[in-house]
Amino acid sequence: MKLLRYGPKGQEKPGLLDNDGKIRDLSAVITDVAGAVLSDELLAQVQALDPAGLPVVPGEPRLGPCVGSVGKFIGIGLNYADHAAETGAAIPKEPVVFNKWVTCISGCNDEIQIPPGSTKTDWEVELGVVIGQTAKRVSEAEALDYVAGYCVVNDVSEREYQIERGPTWDKGKGFDSFGPIGPWLVTKDEVPDPQNLQLWLEIDGVRRQSGTTKTMVFSVATLVSYLSRIMTLNRGDVIATGTPPGVGMGMKPPVYLRPGQVVRLGVERLGEQRQVTVQA
Repeated sequence: MKLLRYGPKGQEKPGLLDNDGKIRDLSAVITDVAGAVLSDELLAQVQALDPAGLPVVPGEPRLGPCVGSVGKFIGIGLNYADHAAETGAAIPKEPVVFNKWVTCISGCNDEIQIPPGSTKTDWEVELGVVIGQTAKRVSEAEALDYVAGYCVVNDVSEREYQIERGPTWDKGKGFDSFGPIGPWLVTKDEVPDPQNLQLWLEIDGVRRQSGTTKTMVFSVATLVSYLSRIMTLNRGDVIATGTPPGVGMGMKPPVYLRPGQVVRLGVERLGEQRQVTVQA
């Protein structure tokens, strides 16, 4: 099942994508794709509905973030060995964890705002994991039971603020618009193996990133278990699980985003995003 949120920013309504690619309105069934709706029980109730009985949403509405009321947006760094190599970093022995402030979350096709004075705004296609059950000190064997589904994430990053302005990554990761998620939340039953998905990203039609989740250093199950031992994961929390090689910082010489460019990216089974870069 593919759940989504559509409409103007801050006024999104819940919907689902039917098998014909039509958006169906879920407003009469659920208030939002958030909170308790992400539990296995309520997702099963939504999945049992006949989409043909739901109103079709006309036109091509804006797609907002596929999850609402996100409490924590957690990033994982250097989680692909070949990406670590291109940045000159060692393969981590434990997950590298950082925050993406929830105010950076945006719709899958919303503009990317390059911060004033930035010359090092970069791109990162990632597999996003959405938590569906409260997880606290869960084992790796049971970790995927706590996942509601998956989505595409662009972990937009300002490298000067991330690397050159102090020892923490967080401030380079959380500028407004730096967290497009969606287009939809794909429930876990449609993604039987999150470690077998292709990822890609293009800038102005030129392929920059190609990878597979097979090469993750730490699997989704490992990450959920690890994070649940250092924080309580709540329904609707989103984990961005790392990026494959091909980021601008890793090119020789480095190449970064400029206003007026088009970024397209996708993850197998999870859909595509398209963003235009603008000067903030």
